[in-house]
Amino acid sequence: MNAVEAKLNACYENIRKLTDFEPRVAIVLGSGLGDFAENIKAVCAVSYRDIEGFPHSTVQGHKGQFIFGYIGDVPVVAMQGRVHYYEGYAMTDVVLPIRLMRRLGAQTLILTNAAGGINFDFSCGDLMIIKDHISSFAPSPLLGENIESLGTRFPDMTAVYEPALCEKLAECGKKLGIALREGVYLQTTGPQYESPAEIRMFRSLGADAVGMSTVCEAIAARHCGYKICGISCITNLAAGMSGKPLSHEEVKETADRVGRNFSALLTDFISTL
Repeated sequence: MNAVEAKLNACYENIRKLTDFEPRVAIVLGSGLGDFAENIKAVCAVSYRDIEGFPHSTVQGHKGQFIFGYIGDVPVVAMQGRVHYYEGYAMTDVVLPIRLMRRLGAQTLILTNAAGGINFDFSCGDLMIIKDHISSFAPSPLLGENIESLGTRFPDMTAVYEPALCEKLAECGKKLGIALREGVYLQTTGPQYESPAEIRMFRSLGADAVGMSTVCEAIAARHCGYKICGISCITNLAAGMSGKPLSHEEVKETADRVGRNFSALLTDFISTL
């Protein structure tokens, strides 16, 4: 057993001393989107700091805890704040929560994030269903010895984001009257925002939105057998598109503004799973 697997097992044993809840759906709540957790009929909350050896969030707006409970009749676990590669963690620690929630019983993973819009047709406040991603600008979480208990050495990435789940998300949006975009998400390492020249390059590669998370989590999730879907909240137009500098405050303000639609969409979607 290598060190990564040993750490995962230790965190699992640790959290099982705190709760025996078995989720079916796992949710990662991105910057400014953590208030969705208030929609969960909570059974318990576990701070990341209460799990020995577990990475904890250092970014403003990320509370850093698991919320266990129910959306309707569906048992869920929500990450109220994620950890990022730019915080200085090893990539295996960044995806540790994804693997841990799978070990706890989750079968479906919903990834959410705040993202910069690259597509000129997008506006601040749009919600985008992630149809595909570009992982080339951040290290793979699968580097190193493969953990056979999680998945195969060379996992297929043809359809990371489950088409049936994407269709179901679109149907929920239509029912609720919430316009949803669809597009390709690209992850960088951060923490600096992208330059205008980088944004032009990303657009030429086919990216519609850019951020500093999610793709590495999706790769690890695909490796260990989740069904995956993703939603980006377009909180700002990317560098060079609006003529103004970017800030984390703008990201949070926009996420707060669209929080009601985001929560309604996610609640309705989860109830169909």
